[in-house]
Amino acid sequence: MLHDRVLVRQDGGEGERRSTAGIVIPATASMGRRLSWATAVGVGPNVRSIVVGDRVLFDPDDRSEVELHGKGYVLLRERDVHAVAATRVEPDGTGLYL
Repeated sequence: MLHDRVLVRQDGGEGERRSTAGIVIPATASMGRRLSWATAVGVGPNVRSIVVGDRVLFDPDDRSEVELHGKGYVLLRERDVHAVAATRVEPDGTGLYL
């Protein structure tokens, strides 16, 4: 990875989802602009607040997809990440950097 780039693997598929109440939401359902969670699998040397294994929140409309060894990944700049969920914070912290 070069500069401020972050390589992530999306957690879920683009198919249907299930709400917390158990209602199935089909993939064709129209929704507003929605951000996605992914897991960082590679970071460049100039990335300051993300390490491999962190979960990051990003806009799936502003992404560059890449395929490595038959698996799909998303390539982002660090500035395109909206939040980072990490376990390396204080015990009474939320674990989210916004």
